Parts: sequence; C-alpha cells; structure tokens
Amino acid sequence: MANVASLLDVYEITPEDLVLISQLGERVIPILDDYVEAFYTWLEPQPEFSQFFLDNDRLQRVKNAQKNYWHQTFLAKIDDEYLASREYLGAHHAKIGLSLTSYFAGMSKSLNFFQTVLEAENEKDLAIYQQQQVSLAKLVHLETAVVVEAYTNMTQQKIEQQSRTLIEMSTPVTSIWKGVLMLPIVGILDSKRAQDLMHTVLAKISDTRAKVIILDISGVAVVDTAVANHIIKITKASKLMGCDCIVSGLSPAIAQTIVELGIDIDSLETTSTLSNALQTSLTTIGLKIVAE
Repeated sequence: MANVASLLDVYEITPEDLVLISQLGERVIPILDDYVEAFYTWLEPQPEFSQFFLDNDRLQRVKNAQKNYWHQTFLAKIDDEYLASREYLGAHHAKIGLSLTSYFAGMSKSLNFFQTVLEAENEKDLAIYQQQQVSLAKLVHLETAVVVEAYTNMTQQKIEQQSRTLIEMSTPVTSIWKGVLMLPIVGILDSKRAQDLMHTVLAKISDTRAKVIILDISGVAVVDTAVANHIIKITKASKLMGCDCIVSGLSPAIAQTIVELGIDIDSLETTSTLSNALQTSLTTIGLKIVAE
C-alpha cells in the first residue's frame, strides 16, 4: 500500500485543502441519496448497466457502496483505511472486468453533479467555492491514481496467471510409461517458449527420474536455425540430467531444411514417426514390443 503522507505530498494536498473538502462535505453528504439516484438514472442506458447491474440485490449493494465511497471522500480523513478502500475498488473493477473508461466516465458524471448543485448554492461566495473545487480536484486525482494503479496490478496478475496457464497447456509433458516422457510441441517455438519448455522438461525429468523423453515436433509450424538450436539445447540439457532425448516427427521437408541450414545434428537422436520413437524409448529402458 502507498504511504499516505507521501501521496498527500505528491499531490500537494495540505491540511487546509482537507478542511475545504470537509466543508463541501457538510453540504454534499446530506444529498448523497439524490446523487446516487441521479447517477444510476444516467447509467441505466449505458451498456455497462445491463452487463453488471441487472440484478436488483447487486444494484442496491453497489449503490450503497458508491454512497459510502463519496461519504468517505467528503469526510476528507485520508488514512490507511481510506487508501485500502480505493485500492479495493480498483482491484474489484479489474476483477469483474469493468473498464477504466467506465470508471473515468462515472467520476466525470459524479463531479459534474456535485459541481452543478454546489455552484448554485455558492453564488455569493464564489471565491471560496472555487478554492474548495481546487482542493477536491487534488483529492480526486489522488484517488484516481490509487484506483488505476490497483486496477493495473490486478489486470497484470490476471495476465500473468493466464500466461502461466497457457504455458502449462502448451508444455504438456506426459509420462507414457515408467521412465518414459513425451512432449508434443505444436505451433511456433520462440526463445521465450523454448525457455519455458526447457524448465518444464527438466523439472519433470527430476520429478519422475525418467530415462527417456520424446520430443515430437510434427506440429511445429516452421523449423529454422533458431528452432533447431532450441531443440538441441533441450536435448543437451536433458542429457545432463541423465535422460536420453529422442526427436520424432521429422518430415522430409524438415529434414531437408535442417541439412540445408548446416545445423550440427550429431547429438540428436531422431525418428520420422512417433511410433518409432516410442519403440526406441521402450528398448532403451529394457522393454520390447511383441506382436501377437
């Protein structure tokens, strides 16, 4: 959580500003029910309303939370609890998929409502009212920064979790026999994915104490120098772990490409089909396939 004092300093919010905001609060807090009804009347035609607020119980909870949000703002008591509530709001918006665009539009609508109501009440004290608005703007900027940072952090966590899930899905190292692993590689093999593959393969070898792993590359879209080098690195790393590596699925086109690229394949054990690789791997661990 950000430090309260440092945030107040960054946004140049002084004790005088907080007093001015609390003075506004004396007039705003009594009309928050009117504000909430006006806000959701505005929101109802928006796409977000039908997406998130059709359930009456949820809608009432959100209305109460929004009223409490602005009540807390206009109390102008900026402490750890206040910041935690703003961080929760940002993280929750990201969690349910409510966009920052919607948040900014809602903030703009809210400020316009307060400005319109209070402006009419302050015709005689316009100078003081303007000072109060400046102070409120500073606090809203602080709140927005906290909300956006929490929103961004939660979104990043979701992306990282999705990436980990995709990595796990794209590196399905399977134990097909005791001591024998198989990894089908499908799609594009770039440096990042190759590193993830190596990490997954070595971890699986360590966990299972496998003696052979089959890398099936029949589903690799393109085999160039980089891809071939990635495969060679995986096979060498597996060998260092005491596990032989068989590369299967070499089509005539892939074999020709590797030869034309001049890649050293002396350390590679290859087969053209997965069935041949399976037969070789079983032989390596002392088993034999016998036809009936």
